Amino acid sequence: MGKRQHDVLVIGLGRFGGAAALELNRLGHRVTALEKDPVIAESFLGKVFKVVHADASLPHVLAEQKCQNFPVAIVGIGFSVESSVLAAANLVDADVPDVWAKALSPEHARILQRIGVGHVILPEAETGRRVAHLVGGGLLDYMEFDDGFAMVKMAPPSEAVGFTLAQSAIRSKYGVTIVGVKSPGRDFVHATPETKVTSHDTLIVSGPTALIERLAARP
Repeated sequence: MGKRQHDVLVIGLGRFGGAAALELNRLGHRVTALEKDPVIAESFLGKVFKVVHADASLPHVLAEQKCQNFPVAIVGIGFSVESSVLAAANLVDADVPDVWAKALSPEHARILQRIGVGHVILPEAETGRRVAHLVGGGLLDYMEFDDGFAMVKMAPPSEAVGFTLAQSAIRSKYGVTIVGVKSPGRDFVHATPETKVTSHDTLIVSGPTALIERLAARP
């Protein structure tokens, strides 16, 4: 959504929707939240711009909130596939331009995509894949894109330590790019061929997932 401030509608204030609502509020967006559970709804009073205790799977509820006026809406319902799909369908029918929705399963994700939800998120699956890449210890953090491209945070391989990036030639050897280097106690710097790597540095590396894994396997 960039750095612009938006009116954002968040449906469902469970772990996913609640975290999204609070972070959006912190970033300066004006958040209206709809939550079916009265206890949860009450717990968010004063934490976001507006909290409504209501069932967003009912079309008249979203009509009352004028959901069509929101440029962005997030469906974070986690207790019911049916409620999630109905709420998302109501948003799509109202021509909300940018709809995001949490899916509970791949099948749920396919339904959301078929009804026109632009951004479908499978948080458990995505977290599981990320953890799988971190378990080996070669990577410190990992983010993969849809086309098999990844960006990672990792310790430098021994063959890069004590050399500039031009000297170690990591890019020509492994087909990945060292985007930046973070040294302890210093600000992040964008990498250049003259950047010298020490054993205490953390590297930000981008490239095809398979090639990054090959680099991460190096001692």
